[in-house]
Amino acid sequence: MHGGEIVAEVLHAHGVPFVFTLSGGHISPILVACKARDIRVVDLRHEVNTVFAADAASRLSGIPGVAVVTAGPGVTNTVTAVKNAQMAQSPLVLIGGATATVLKGRGALQDIDQMRLMRPNVKWAASVTRLKDLGPVLERAFREAVAGVPGPVFVEAPVDLLYPEAVVRDWYIGSSTGGSLTAKLTRMYLRHHLDRMFAGGGEVPATTVSRPAVASPAARTLRRAAAMLQAAGQPLLLIGSQAVRDPARLDDLVAAIGQLGVPVYLTGMARGLLGPVHPLQRRHKRREALKEADMVLLAGVPCDFRLDYGRQIPRRARLVAVNLDAAALRLNRRPQLAVRADPGAFLIDLAGRMAAHGGADGAWRDRLAARDRDQATEIAGQAAAPGGLLDPLELCRAIDGMLADDSTIVADGGDFIATAAYTLRPRGPLSWLDPGPFGTLGVGAGFAIAAKLCRPASEVWLLYGDGSLGFSLAEFDSFVRHGLPVLALVGNDASWQQIARGQVEVLGDPVGTGLRRSDYHDAVAGLGARGLLLDDPGQTAQILDLAKRSVADGQPVLVNAHLGASEFRKGALSI
Repeated sequence: MHGGEIVAEVLHAHGVPFVFTLSGGHISPILVACKARDIRVVDLRHEVNTVFAADAASRLSGIPGVAVVTAGPGVTNTVTAVKNAQMAQSPLVLIGGATATVLKGRGALQDIDQMRLMRPNVKWAASVTRLKDLGPVLERAFREAVAGVPGPVFVEAPVDLLYPEAVVRDWYIGSSTGGSLTAKLTRMYLRHHLDRMFAGGGEVPATTVSRPAVASPAARTLRRAAAMLQAAGQPLLLIGSQAVRDPARLDDLVAAIGQLGVPVYLTGMARGLLGPVHPLQRRHKRREALKEADMVLLAGVPCDFRLDYGRQIPRRARLVAVNLDAAALRLNRRPQLAVRADPGAFLIDLAGRMAAHGGADGAWRDRLAARDRDQATEIAGQAAAPGGLLDPLELCRAIDGMLADDSTIVADGGDFIATAAYTLRPRGPLSWLDPGPFGTLGVGAGFAIAAKLCRPASEVWLLYGDGSLGFSLAEFDSFVRHGLPVLALVGNDASWQQIARGQVEVLGDPVGTGLRRSDYHDAVAGLGARGLLLDDPGQTAQILDLAKRSVADGQPVLVNAHLGASEFRKGALSI
């Protein structure tokens, strides 16, 4: 077997259903071999989106996503997405092509020091120089991606390891002609190099499929956490992305939350875990709730900027932090109990230990629920009446009313997406995809492609700001070519509004934040999708319904929604 076939065999053995790529001569054997083994090859229009797609695929399936990109610019184009995956703790395998081993450092096409570039942005990286090492290195890559704190890994595969040995020998020896001593010595060196490179190769190692290892917390740790929870009168539970990294245990996690009986806020990938309506889930006024809590359990949520570096939690409150990352356990705050464990497994085990616990004080739950209802009513009152351009709040409320039970929401943007995050109610577990703590714009198309591939029956909504749409507009061509009917909507306010809000208020100048109210609906039509213009609030329901029917018929669609000014997020700063 040549190297491309070995790569494909390892991916197939690990249950990888598709690879995301942009074609390149350095990686062609991998793509051809994957297709021959019924691994779907999904080629996109920019390498950064291949890694975004691999990231989302790993989050939704529990299997590390795989992106395969060509050498040089192909690899460098992925760096932002790789760093986003690292910070989001998404396990994925990035395979990068490279120049031929014998030409390394000699000025070959697209030859750069890729390892030096990638190592700071991944958990683990390796460059393969012998065919017999290719399979074992890939096996280790899958193990490393899911071990401990999950994350991306990088494997560099030089082009001469991937093509058939006979072809490579012809490249090397066939190009070396002449009877001079120099020519003879060159051929001798090349034969020696090739013999070493291919020696013992062509075999695929026995595969051990790696899944996240879940270590049960120590019994004494669970006892201590249970005692703290039972003693609390006003406990609060915050659940983050780490808790939902194992799709197979989500039903058990939901049951555990109900058994604990503690009011809960969901963040990151945990959004939607409890569905749109759950008696324990709170959506609004989290800062106020934290200030009043006497015990806070952070399940996969670090005390970073999202919790004001821990200042939202009062010093008098007992703090329990559960996280896979040892550094995150004590980031900015030292908890009374720090547990390095899988947060989802910890909550399940804790609920089992507290089977007879009656949950949080009823008055505390009722007060938070009432505050939640009041805030929802206030938000509804802030939405503008029809007339003029669309109000972002009213548009998001309309979208929420039309979400199908099996819908998946991909969020890619700033001001409009922040409004959507505050308003929309994801319908189920793993039904909300956002970039994560890196705050990266441009994840939308890659995430949506993976969502539709992982969940072909799901109604995938891709919500854009008009700034973020510019990063992946060309991928509507990919939606069409691969038959992926995604329902996209761009909140078009002709501005980088999230930046403009703070910049104008503080500095008095909108420079660099203005955009055109461009005809994005016409642009996607030119790429083969359907474009719809929504610039009349009175037409919102009709246009959204038309968009839903278009994707149901198999056609990707973009709704270009013209937004008017809104004071809903007045005072927001993006720093």
